[in-house]
This record gives sequence, C-alpha cells and structure tokens, in this order.
Amino acid sequence: MAARPWSDPASDPIADELRWIQHLDDIGAPEPELVITSRKAFSYLPANNSYRATYYGSVNPSTTPTATLTPQQVNVVRGNGALWPALARETWRPDIRAAVLANQRIGIHRKLMKTAAAADLYPVAIGTDAIVYPSPGPSPLDVLPHTPEGKPAPGTFRLGVSPGMVKHQGTRTVLWAEEQFEERGGVFNVANLIKNDPTAGEGE
Repeated sequence: MAARPWSDPASDPIADELRWIQHLDDIGAPEPELVITSRKAFSYLPANNSYRATYYGSVNPSTTPTATLTPQQVNVVRGNGALWPALARETWRPDIRAAVLANQRIGIHRKLMKTAAAADLYPVAIGTDAIVYPSPGPSPLDVLPHTPEGKPAPGTFRLGVSPGMVKHQGTRTVLWAEEQFEERGGVFNVANLIKNDPTAGEGE
C-alpha cells in the first residue's frame, strides 16, 4: 500500500513502486506484464512532484519547473528509474520497447559523431530529450552543418517532423547558463532546462 495517495502531488509513486518491486523480488515472484492499468492512477503522475523533479534533474523543489509532464516524459522517468512503462492497455512488449530505444540511441550517437566530423562541433550537454550545441546565433540553422550547396551535411542532424529528424527546442545565452549554475549549484543538466517553452512536447 502506498504511504500517501498518488492523488497528492507530494506523494512518492517512484519509491512506492520500487518497494513493491523489491517485495516481488524478495518472494521470488515473476515480473508482471503490466504495471498501471488505471487511467485515473496514471493521470496523477504527470503533476507529481517526485516525477517532475526526477525528469528535470532538480535537487531543490523550488527550482523544479512547474510544467505538467507529458505521458512520454512520465515514461522517460520510469525508464530511467528501472520501472516498467505505465500503460493503460492489456499487454505491452518490453522487447520491442527496448529495441526501439536502442535503435534511437544508436542513431543519435551516429549523428553526434557525423556532426563532429563534418563541423568539428561537439555538444555541451545531452539531456533526456535535448542536445545542446554552442551556436553563434539564435537559429538552429546557425549551428547545423551544411554542404556548400546549402543542404544538411550527410548523416548529421536535420530539422523536420519526419522520424529521425529533430526540432528546435530553444535557444539560451551563455549568461543564462551561468545564472542557472549560480542559482542551482551542485550537479544538474542544463539540457533539461534549455527549452524556451517548458510546456513544449517531446522531441530530440
């Protein structure tokens, strides 16, 4: 039983589920095929303080962005915390999910290497759904490498909405980054805060 109802934003569903998983492991029970079947239970997670703090890498609650997470962001937190994806369906295929995530990571790594080779350009931060590059201007076109004909360099990041393409999450100044380090202190990932609009959806 949860220590506090999940409808309370101050509850800790992550800790509750980890205790449940540990109990299943202690008694030798097999892994379940689904975790959350209640749409109502799942609806509490996007606004939960522990989920939002984990997603944004916040140490101090006062520095956690107030935006409600998307369902995809909730499952990013669950994946990073060794929890099964929360689904409101009868079954799910963990093998397919693992293959999709692995292919996506491989694709990103290849594009990082191609971008470095084409423009001697390296990211300053990599987050859950954003890669931060230094740029001489505010537009992603100021930083993405192009051929002499003006086309994207082969194998590098390309702007668009089709699978495998990326979208512009936001542009911030170096001064803004310095202010974040001064305000937050410790270790945090600036890539998780780079969005100009914290309510923006998922994307690379």
